[in-house]
Amino acid sequence: MPGGKRSSDLRFRVGIPTDPVVVPLPSVTAEELFRASAPRSAEAHLFGNSHVVLPNGSRIFEVEESDWASLADAIEARDEGALKALLVGLGIDAPRYIDDRPPTLPVRALSLAVAQKCNLGCAYCYAQEGSFGESPKSMPLGVALDAVELLLRDVAPGERLNLAFLGGEPLASRAVLRAATVRAAALARERGAKLTFSITTNGTLLTPDDGAFFETHGFAVTVSIDGPGPIHDMLRPFKGGGGTYARILKRVRSLLATQRAMQVSARVTVTPRNIALPETLEALLELGFHSVGFSPMLASPRGGEEMQREDLARMLEQMVACGAAFERAAVAGRRFAFANMVTALREIHKGTHRPYPCGAGAAYLGVSATGELSACHRFVGEAAGAMGNLTSGVDEVARRTWLATRHVHRQVPCRECWARYLCGGGCHHEVIARGRPACDYIRGWLHYCLEAYVRLLDARPDWFGELQ
Repeated sequence: MPGGKRSSDLRFRVGIPTDPVVVPLPSVTAEELFRASAPRSAEAHLFGNSHVVLPNGSRIFEVEESDWASLADAIEARDEGALKALLVGLGIDAPRYIDDRPPTLPVRALSLAVAQKCNLGCAYCYAQEGSFGESPKSMPLGVALDAVELLLRDVAPGERLNLAFLGGEPLASRAVLRAATVRAAALARERGAKLTFSITTNGTLLTPDDGAFFETHGFAVTVSIDGPGPIHDMLRPFKGGGGTYARILKRVRSLLATQRAMQVSARVTVTPRNIALPETLEALLELGFHSVGFSPMLASPRGGEEMQREDLARMLEQMVACGAAFERAAVAGRRFAFANMVTALREIHKGTHRPYPCGAGAAYLGVSATGELSACHRFVGEAAGAMGNLTSGVDEVARRTWLATRHVHRQVPCRECWARYLCGGGCHHEVIARGRPACDYIRGWLHYCLEAYVRLLDARPDWFGELQ
């Protein structure tokens, strides 16, 4: 997919002095962010009092106050012709970075559902308590090794690949996971490829030996954990009842203490019942997680725990509170591993502009326990994302059709939104299942992150050097 512009090209000032200014953090409500970030033009979005981001190339400019006011007038009037003339006059227009053509990419990332079963009974689970609505099953070793062969079949020296293990609970098929990892690592060494590994686990089955294995192979380990003690236990109980939080902490502590090549992060699924995010972030960082990230529950099989507009408004305010803590830490030179913020700042700094939200159906595919291929791990067992199987190979017709129809230019209302190339149109699985209930939230968060980016670039430009 199209890459970003060089980071050194990203911050532009038009007739503005470059002395750094530290801007106080604002107090802002979700409704204010919703209004400020509402899509008024497909070609430009204003923020702060002097900045404009152009979706084409995700380029940020600082302009004179009078020019900013003229841009604001054209945008409010919905006068795209006048807006275009102003951008040309300022010398900040550019040829289109993204056209309507879907990319042609080899598969360079696979996720293996090595266990379509789970010992937890999370009501909101997209995998329907791990089994994807079918009888529980485990991936045979032969299927896992065939998937490894598919991933590494035509790789060239120096290429980057990723092999992920998901479920269900992937550690319920520990032997297959390890054998596939060892085989993939050996093939990558033979072919000079740069292969990384990742796993998403509920943490209840982790052992110190798992930690040693993951450290040896440099795994990115993501533990699903939804908040301190009682909150997590309410949302992520064992299937037979009873909380899992104490069990997870007992199991994960040895990994947190030994992570070096391995990185152990926490992923929090946010529902209407666990939106106290700053407290959760602080608690999980204090435990030693490498980073902590939040993701709203937008679509669950039975509608349980889904976020509504008022919930997303509360979440946005909590996210901004976490972001403000991050900004304070960054200015003070302290590490504060709020993953959502780091990711957003990195993407803004790179000038990321993409026509899809992720690599699903492009360079990334999911593999079911029986060897069926799908657009990603969330489409296991669903016809909407079917992409062939390991026996007959990738269904290239289905993949081309998917990429053509899921392109952000084909999505409504995305193609008229200023945030389209930073957002990519939203998670395919969630959009197909529920539509786009989170657009205001996503735009509001990006608007805040753009303002934070400018503040940090003024106050701590050296921080961005660490992102290279």
